[in-house]
Amino acid sequence: MNLHEQQQANRRKTLAVIVAFVVLIAILGFGLDYYYLGFDPWVPPNDRSFLPRPARPYVTLIFLGLACYWSLWSLYGGDQAVLDSAMAVRVYPGTWHPQRKDLLNVVEELTIASGLPLPRVYVVGDSDPNAFATGRDPAHASIAVTQGLLDKLNREELQAVIAHEMSHIRNYDVRLMTVIAALVGAAVLLSDWVQRCMRGGIGVAAEASQGALTRGLKGLTRAPLLLLWLGTAFLAPVIAQVLAMAVSREREYLADAGSAELTHHPEALASALKKIEMDFAPTRSMKRGTAHLCIADPLGRKSGFKEGFWADLLATHPPMANRISKLLRMPRETPAPLPEV
Repeated sequence: MNLHEQQQANRRKTLAVIVAFVVLIAILGFGLDYYYLGFDPWVPPNDRSFLPRPARPYVTLIFLGLACYWSLWSLYGGDQAVLDSAMAVRVYPGTWHPQRKDLLNVVEELTIASGLPLPRVYVVGDSDPNAFATGRDPAHASIAVTQGLLDKLNREELQAVIAHEMSHIRNYDVRLMTVIAALVGAAVLLSDWVQRCMRGGIGVAAEASQGALTRGLKGLTRAPLLLLWLGTAFLAPVIAQVLAMAVSREREYLADAGSAELTHHPEALASALKKIEMDFAPTRSMKRGTAHLCIADPLGRKSGFKEGFWADLLATHPPMANRISKLLRMPRETPAPLPEV
């Protein structure tokens, strides 16, 4: 798959994720309308045999409105939310801090080498070495690194890590992964709220279900709908997390290859990944919902050391040993030096 095809695939997947999120939220809202308020699309509105029935699914419409709002917000404001959650501090040109000044120079060098617009640069005050990129497109992208990364990597290794993040930007991975990060949080929030409603309104739901079942075969349609709604309400956070994990593993391999292409020095990224792997402390500034954005799993989960079906479901990143092995097998070209800034 060439670069253009990769970008188009990520655009399609971003749209698919948004549509899936809207459908998920609509199911949650319809369940509240159907089981708690008594709305039933299969029964005429004037049939009030067991509960007063609203003429329209008001909760479903409200939830659909929220889902559309969150989807737009994830595209246009999700990146800033990710940076705020990590307590990232922007680095501006003219900074006096030697490490941060060098970081800006490295980002500018890789920007020229990749032909991309200059991203905003941030530092996260965390001692664990890590980095991530976020944004909706190359013109609105940001790169953040932890203080631990600046402390523990040399300049070549830092160049390789920044090139990895620039590859995520170039491939439009950042749009897909930022949207997922924002929508995961929204799905968890709404799912938790619906579960609270369920615990507080079991009597109403039971009365509605009992009234429907007494009407004969039409009531049988409520059982599968109830199962679908309950499954969605309780599994929405799990589904969202699995989706976030599944999209990131293969993209890490592609971004590693992109780093080697930009720097012509795959050993530098391999060396950086070894240093990151050696640091066992979690990146406390990164939350579970944004873990898939980082170059290495910030939560240090054991599932990241394995391959296979279950690892693909449970881990946000491929095993570090596999990534390092692939990089060391890449032929090293003799590059022209990156332009100094």
